[in-house]
Amino acid sequence: MSQQLPLISHLLELRNKLLRAIGSVLLVFICLVYWANDIYHYMAIPLMQSLPETSSMIATDVAAPFFAPFKLTLVLSFFLAIPYVLYQAWSFVAPGLYKHEKRLVTPLLVSSTLLFYSGILFAYYIVFPVVFGFFTSVAPEGVTVATDISSYLSFILKLFFAFGLAFEIPVAVVLMCWAGVTTPEELKQKRPYIVVGAFVVGMMLTPPDIISQTMLAIPMLILFEGGLLAAKLYTPKDDTDSEESESERTDS
Repeated sequence: MSQQLPLISHLLELRNKLLRAIGSVLLVFICLVYWANDIYHYMAIPLMQSLPETSSMIATDVAAPFFAPFKLTLVLSFFLAIPYVLYQAWSFVAPGLYKHEKRLVTPLLVSSTLLFYSGILFAYYIVFPVVFGFFTSVAPEGVTVATDISSYLSFILKLFFAFGLAFEIPVAVVLMCWAGVTTPEELKQKRPYIVVGAFVVGMMLTPPDIISQTMLAIPMLILFEGGLLAAKLYTPKDDTDSEESESERTDS
């Protein structure tokens, strides 16, 4: 029975953390839902600027004019609440971490959040105008480009997640080097393969033109080099680290 009590208390704590995280997303959503249509209009600007003057976006589903802005606002609420969601995850696992692990996790949480936001902003302000300009320019003669609002929403959300995750490369590099999976020296030796991989990813996520592919590949390579520099500040866990006493753990 004594062994079950700690498990139950941990489950209750996990439930509370999840409820707080979900509550933060709902709170942000409630604050933004009034401007749902305005938010969708702002997200549609890159496409609208690329469409011919006689064309516009359309809604092929009856409920799409309501659900598309609603869904976008909900996803945006999650993006904005990410810092607090990550804080709840951090506060749950923090009591089980050693001091040297806590010193690593805090800057990684901050940097991963900023990098994710940077990827989204890069996609919206840099990539979208090029991508939509390319798609609208290659339309066959006599074809009027009129994108469905639900299809557009699915497309931009995929790109937001793709670029947001792609910009997490420095965090992934630091974690792999810190955990001892690899070293900065080994990654430097594999740089030619990483360069090819970056352009392959750029080809998969962007239209088939060299300009947009390069616009994604180059930032990924720059972030990779930044991750190598940051990884030098962290070394794999020594044997002495694993022998730290329980007294080094601090209360949550």
